[in-house]
Amino acid sequence: MSRTPPSGSVPELRVAASSLARMGPLDVHALYKLRVDVFVAEQDCPYAEIDATDAAPGTTHLLARTPGQGQTELAATLRIHGGDGVMHLGRVCTAPRWRGQGLATRLVRAALEICGDQRVEISAQAHLQRWYEQFGFVRSGPEYLDGRIPHVPMGRDPRSRGPVCRNPVSRDLLR
Repeated sequence: MSRTPPSGSVPELRVAASSLARMGPLDVHALYKLRVDVFVAEQDCPYAEIDATDAAPGTTHLLARTPGQGQTELAATLRIHGGDGVMHLGRVCTAPRWRGQGLATRLVRAALEICGDQRVEISAQAHLQRWYEQFGFVRSGPEYLDGRIPHVPMGRDPRSRGPVCRNPVSRDLLR
């Protein structure tokens, strides 16, 4: 039962942070299905989307779900991992029907809040470089291909905090 968001409105979402080990099987399925649908099928980039980083103890997945009773739709996700003062954001992904609603912006802001005063690095698709700059990221190296898609390395110094998170993150277990 997929919903199409009302035109021009920003949906209220439940954003939850969880390790893969604490997610239920349907949440893991939804996470992987969204990422495979977007990164492998839509972007025509066949590779092993599921990797060891997903299940690593220090990895946190942010999942944005649509409101409603019962089964809700996973609208967007990203993952945070790292340590030793450097965090990494990746796998930023929004379902096609929810694009243009500001969901990825909300997730990145929430992820940066979780990362706190640590340096954050990303491997951004090159066409999204300017989008990531709004969060204080700056390009830190030359363009390269990841699969068939041009990417650029970017970093964010803790002193360039960027916009604050406007939507609190629930650390409740996903249901």
